[in-house]
Amino acid sequence: MDKSKRPFLKFKRSFRRRLPPIQSGNRNDYRNMSLISRFISEQGKIFSINVNRMTLKEQRLVTLAIKQARILSLLSFLNNEKQFERTESTATTTNFKARNK
Repeated sequence: MDKSKRPFLKFKRSFRRRLPPIQSGNRNDYRNMSLISRFISEQGKIFSINVNRMTLKEQRLVTLAIKQARILSLLSFLNNEKQFERTESTATTTNFKARNK
C-alpha cells in the first residue's frame, strides 16, 4: 500500500490516573488540620471542586469540616496578614500650600 493512501493512525497516549486527595485511611474531621489545610488557599478560601479533583460528596464533607474548624477557632476565617499592617495615609503626605491674605 502506498504511503499517501494509508489511513491516518492516531497515536494513543497513556496517562496516569491521579490519586484522590482523600485516601481511605484519612479521617475527614475538623481536627485533622493537615488534611484540611490542603484544601484552603493562601487567602483562606476553600478551593473549588475542579481544583481539588474530588467528588461532590467529598467536597461537601471537606467544606463542612473547614467551617466547623473556623467556628471552633482552630482555623482562621482570613489568612490575610496585610489586613493588620498600618498603612501611611495619603492626607499627611500631601502638602497644602498656605494662602497669604
